[in-house]
Parts: sequence; structure tokens; C-alpha cells
Amino acid sequence: AHLTKHFYDRSRRQTTTAVSDLTLTVPDGTLMGLLGPSGCGKSTTLNMICGLEKPSEGRIFFGSEDVTDLPPEVRGVGMVFQNPDNQIIGNVVEEDVGFGPENMGVPTEEIWERVDRSLEAVGMTAYRLQSPNKLSGGQKQRVAIAGVMAMKPQCIVLDEPTAMLDPNGRREVIRTVHELNRQEGITVLLITHYMEEVIDADRVVVMDGTPKEIFSRVKELKRYRLDVPQVTELADELKEAGMELPDGILTTEELVKRLTPVLKGNAEEGGASRTRRDQVD
Repeated sequence: AHLTKHFYDRSRRQTTTAVSDLTLTVPDGTLMGLLGPSGCGKSTTLNMICGLEKPSEGRIFFGSEDVTDLPPEVRGVGMVFQNPDNQIIGNVVEEDVGFGPENMGVPTEEIWERVDRSLEAVGMTAYRLQSPNKLSGGQKQRVAIAGVMAMKPQCIVLDEPTAMLDPNGRREVIRTVHELNRQEGITVLLITHYMEEVIDADRVVVMDGTPKEIFSRVKELKRYRLDVPQVTELADELKEAGMELPDGILTTEELVKRLTPVLKGNAEEGGASRTRRDQVD
């Protein structure tokens, strides 16, 4: 609550503020997307939540417990970074996933139970004996997520986890994140610049609203140098051209569903006009 983070810039000999008086509430079991232009403090916010940065002002609570001064390893928060190569340290997939629990002092038998469950949850069981170096970017990121899961966090935060992946890898990872949230009930905080990745989130924090509420403000988002799903932008342009469409269309299926009666009505009106002209002629 009321988080503020200052950094001292030695080159400029001045203090800059990365986050100012931020209060953010994340209900248990939700998937929340954090959006905003570069430099707005998204990563700093996640680092404070995880314990990698200490706030200059404000406190961090998990439920009723004040965890502001607790080290990262006892907070129950796992973090997944942009580059999975910076997070994977094992020579074999299953060993890497088991590294975190082993460091926590978890008994050997339970470590392997956690490894089995985590790999199954991210769909990587078939690759457990492979070297991470032989995996694709998307597969590596799923292994990194499994490694975080094996430590049984209450919350997973992901700082642009798909930024270095191709489109297929991005889809793999985001599908995995959504499945963990829905099936395992894990609270997820996701930073991304790909707007399509948060259209199914429970909340999107830019101006605090649902994905539909946020993406309906196309021009406002663009003023903040934020992108929107292409289908949302197309729907907005069609609406400006005179079509009766609602705000905040998020998927191609929804656009087609909304366009069909509009186009059908226009076609019928055009047919009626031609009939009237024929009768006059």
C-alpha cells in the first residue's frame, strides 16, 4: 500500500522516482495484467512485491501479514523473467525444476513429487531428461515456470516472459500461465507489451479496469504509447465509419458475431431500395 521507490542516479547526481504512491490490491486466485509504457515502474513494482527491491516508502501485505522486510525466499512469491536462459541452471530439465525445492530443504521424496507435478502442469513431462539447451524458447520458459511452481508459491509474477519468444513460443507460455491460474488457483501478475496476452485476464491495471473497459479506450491507450489488439482497433475504426458496434471488442469471433447482423441489415436495406427504384421505373 502507498508504495514509492526512489533511485539515486549517480551520473546525474539526482534522485529519480520510479514508483509513486502506488496502492494495488490483487485478490487471491486472480490473473492480473500490468500494462504501461517503458519506464513507468512496472518491473520495479514486481521487484518490490517479490522482495528484490525494498520500497522507499509504503508497506507490502500478503493478506494481513506485513512482508515488507522479509527476504524473497520466504514470501511465497515466484518470479519468471524475460530470458529463460538466465533462470535455468540445471543440465537436465528435471534437475533444474528440483533445484529450488532442494535449496529450500524440502525432503528428497517430496522434491520429486513436486517435480513430477510441476512438469505435468506445464506440459513438459516428456522432456524431463533432456538438456534445456536443446529446447525451444517457449519450452525453456515453461521449464522456468515449472521451477518456480515446484517451490509452491502463492503467487507467480512474470516480467514480460514472452518478450524474447516467437509467436508460437508466446502462445505456449501464455496458455500455460492461464492453465496454472485456472486449474491450480495460483495468483498471477503478468507484465506484457503484447495486448492479446491479457484479454482473458481478470483485471488489467493501466487505469484499473477489466480488459474490455481498458481496450475500449483505443485512442487514450495510444496516447500513452500502448498498443491494442488489432481486431479491437479495426472495430474502433469501423465504428467511427458509422457502423453500430459496441466498445471493447476483443476477439475476431466477437467482431464477426457483431458485424453479421449489421451487414445483413445493410444488405436487406440495399435490396429494399433497389426494389423501390424498380417499382418507380
